[in-house]
Amino acid sequence: MTQITEDTADRLLAFINAEISVSPEPIAVETDLLLTGAVDSLGVVRITQWLEDELGFEVDPVEVTLENFQTVSRMVSYAQSKLN
Repeated sequence: MTQITEDTADRLLAFINAEISVSPEPIAVETDLLLTGAVDSLGVVRITQWLEDELGFEVDPVEVTLENFQTVSRMVSYAQSKLN
């Protein structure tokens, strides 16, 4: 398993901005990805795959909630909790 580092949020943001976001504005660490529509359901699937591939843990589908996936900062916190 990979540890969460200071650049994890930056790498995730870069991935979302380059590959996932449908928003014309750049996504920030606290941007509400789901309620603003910046990320659709397929985007969430791709983000969960990125987390699994990059950080080496399995995302349980029941944990894909607003609480865990609404913002990049929440995703990083979620990932950290899974790796602890």
